[in-house]
Amino acid sequence: MPVEARAIIADGGGAFADALLVLDDPGPGEVLVEIKASGVCHTDLDSLGWGRPLILGHEGAGFVGAVGEGVTHVAPGDRALLNWAIPCGTCVQCLKGLESLCEARPHVPSSRFGWEGGKVWPSFGLGTMATHALVPKQAVVPIDVDIAFASAAILGCGVMTGFGSVTNAAKVEPGASVVVLGCGGVGLSCIQGARHAGAGMIVAVDINADRLALAKAFGATHVLAARADDAGLLGAAEEVKALIGRGADYAFECTAVAALAAAPLAMVANGGMAVAVSGVEQVVPIDMRLFEFDRTYVNPLYGQCRPFEDFPKLLALYAAGSLKLDEMVTASFPLSAAGLTDAFAAMRAGRGAKNVLIP
Repeated sequence: MPVEARAIIADGGGAFADALLVLDDPGPGEVLVEIKASGVCHTDLDSLGWGRPLILGHEGAGFVGAVGEGVTHVAPGDRALLNWAIPCGTCVQCLKGLESLCEARPHVPSSRFGWEGGKVWPSFGLGTMATHALVPKQAVVPIDVDIAFASAAILGCGVMTGFGSVTNAAKVEPGASVVVLGCGGVGLSCIQGARHAGAGMIVAVDINADRLALAKAFGATHVLAARADDAGLLGAAEEVKALIGRGADYAFECTAVAALAAAPLAMVANGGMAVAVSGVEQVVPIDMRLFEFDRTYVNPLYGQCRPFEDFPKLLALYAAGSLKLDEMVTASFPLSAAGLTDAFAAMRAGRGAKNVLIP
């Protein structure tokens, strides 16, 4: 039977409100998930102005409620997390193993989501800021370890993006020196990825003292307090070089500040790699001298995630005590427009690492 769901819907022009949806039964290759936790990130804030009504949210975990024909990897009652870069498995990119770049991403048609306001789309094909989500089967990853839903939910974007940027995209090697710019949820995940990779020196840079303290707790070997008036973090780059004795082998930008898009290039040594993790999409001026002497700049999507390989690995690391997730969830709010307003305010103020909404 169709399910009535509470949801937070953005109007496409910057506003959002509580709403009721009616979700169809899952069709072939689809799964209905009862959401128990939904993460909140900067992309959710950006999505408010994307020009069409959206069921907000793209980090989620919960119980499988029902499955459609052809779904065999999960069953009703199973615990699962959701993955927003949903791979078809058969396009050119998927066959190359580049599943995060899928060119034929499966989706549930917007007509399957009944809303009195008219046509509405689930954000990133998921729409996790709701009591229920109707998604393609490829978006659903079973959870086979003992983990809180809030901790599992944040794997689905922020943690995967940061950790995977280090281990999948940059392929940081043991003993390497690493700089992480910005110590929110994504930056802390980069730090954990660098620690997992065996980096010899991990320098965390932020203007927020509380986040630098978190960075130390999550594995940074050194922390550096940046100045808000340090254009391009060029002054911080000199401090990093003095600390390491040269430029870093790798630097990861996790600030989501457009003016700092080129900052990791200033941190790395000749032949080093700068990684744009936060996904800056604005037009920014770049000093091309920062690229000199074989410095590489890469902009990986979603940590080059291969969901059915990467998430089981991350869950196993968590179960072994090698990946901090519970400690990253620093605040929870009710699943409501008022709750999301408070979560966004905490995020803007730089309080904590990751916020979640709980139905």
